[in-house]
Amino acid sequence: MNLMRCISPAAFLVMGLPVVLSAESPADAKKVLGSLPVTEVTVFKDGHAFVLHEGMLPTDAQGNVVLDYLPRPVIGTFWPYSADERATLSATVAGQEIVTVNKTALSIRELIEANLGKRVQIRESSEPYPYDATLVRLLERSSEELQETGGPGGDPALPQKSDVLLLRVAGGVRVVQVGQIQKITFLDEPNDQVGVEEFRNVMTLKLDWAGRPADHARVGMTYLQRGIRWIPNYRIEIDGKGRARVKLQATLVNELTDLEDVTLHLVIGVPSFAFKDTVDPISLQQTVAQLSNVFQENAQTAFAFSNAIMTQAASPRFSETRSSQGESIDLGPEVTGSGRNEDLYVFTIEHITLKKGRRMVVPVTEFELGYRNVFVLDLPFGPPPEVRQQFNSQQQQELARLLHAPKFKHVIRLANDSEHPITTAPALILREGRLIAQGMTTYTAVGATGDLELTAAVDIAVEKIDEEVERTPQAMRWNGSDYARSDLRGRITITNRKEDTVVLEITRSVLGQIDGASHEGRIEHLGRHEGWLADGVPAWWNWYNWPQWWYHLNTIGRVTWQVDLESGKDVELTYQWHYFWRM
Repeated sequence: MNLMRCISPAAFLVMGLPVVLSAESPADAKKVLGSLPVTEVTVFKDGHAFVLHEGMLPTDAQGNVVLDYLPRPVIGTFWPYSADERATLSATVAGQEIVTVNKTALSIRELIEANLGKRVQIRESSEPYPYDATLVRLLERSSEELQETGGPGGDPALPQKSDVLLLRVAGGVRVVQVGQIQKITFLDEPNDQVGVEEFRNVMTLKLDWAGRPADHARVGMTYLQRGIRWIPNYRIEIDGKGRARVKLQATLVNELTDLEDVTLHLVIGVPSFAFKDTVDPISLQQTVAQLSNVFQENAQTAFAFSNAIMTQAASPRFSETRSSQGESIDLGPEVTGSGRNEDLYVFTIEHITLKKGRRMVVPVTEFELGYRNVFVLDLPFGPPPEVRQQFNSQQQQELARLLHAPKFKHVIRLANDSEHPITTAPALILREGRLIAQGMTTYTAVGATGDLELTAAVDIAVEKIDEEVERTPQAMRWNGSDYARSDLRGRITITNRKEDTVVLEITRSVLGQIDGASHEGRIEHLGRHEGWLADGVPAWWNWYNWPQWWYHLNTIGRVTWQVDLESGKDVELTYQWHYFWRM
């Protein structure tokens, strides 16, 4: 006798089943559950993903496909379909149903249930000798019987199982309690998979076959759902001679579903999703699943890498290479192309496999840009004395900090003459393999320029002096009130202590109308009635309740100079302006 087929209940429960079992199917399932694979995903930087599932799945007795996965799509974005020429999709139904799921048998009862019809040798605890029998059935009240006998309007119920086993023996049908079985020996090779009925949220794609249903059908679905995010980051190597090598890689965060050999589209820019906070009822979910903080809109990084304007181009390809020994070297997924899709720029990466809950870093593209070193100084305006004197001591200290000791910033101005836009992302800047700084790129379209800050330029000294030169009482009368005019002038002295000539870009903003500037300074004014506050105001602006007349009589002026300053030299920039104040 094959001892591997002789199973003691105690050994089964305590030590496990020490046999190699075949994969024969258990009892027919009420519903044939299918898992529809993901084939393509378009990922946006804000954590939304447009997901495409498609595959060939088995059908149930009615010719329908029953899925064990319910997405949580944004309302209006869920679109199932039939990709089978023989069948059309008539409806998609989501609900809780009783399904049969194949599981490993973990008890004597489940093992018997998985092998009904098999020949066995039974030894009961009350019998001295074993006997041969055939497993007939375990008595139970089915879900249908319970619903019929439970009265009208009764809820579906799982089968009510008993411990009563029917065995066919030489003299007829023997009834035994499973608990009375001391030892069972399978005379036929046993199965270890049992069909367990349970409630599950399932999705049924109802197919119209216009004839006899096939046992398999190709179906699919698309939807938009939050749960996969890509975070771009750059490595920029400058050569000190005006050329920069730019490498883009993507950090993928997957909290949606398993991805197996999918095509991934990474999108620069985020379109508007009007109903992104409303879940489609097809999901049967009352609340959206809680994702990690990288998907939360109130997180610090939520808006850090967003873009408002995008463009498009083509991308190079990464491919497999071979070592000197001829061995294949895996260089990661292949970037096969990118192209135009409305106003969005898309990189496409093939063959991505990433389980739910995991992260991945993949190279995306590499290109070369021109750059030049520029030293930028932005001198913001402060409040007039009439406003400043109304600030409390804490506000006075904060204001002093904001306006204290202005310094030039050393930036590299990247000229994007590549085929790719530069997106907003962290950037690591290196020269000759040495780390210089980490900064943040801003969106830079093809053909445009963008600044990337390196460090403060302490070798370029700045001194700024402003003074009032004249005050004219009753200089203007408006709406029944008199207003005084203050005329002011300013001087910015810059000294270059670096060894080389530097390119300087200086911006000075003031409250009022600029009357003139030296060194061909470019003057502009933010209009009184053109919503100039949207251009940005300093932090202290909202500390004071600005009267309406101020907006009518005054504006914000701005002067910009561009100066090449030799080593050891200095330059003095001057400007004049005026503003009105109520007497």
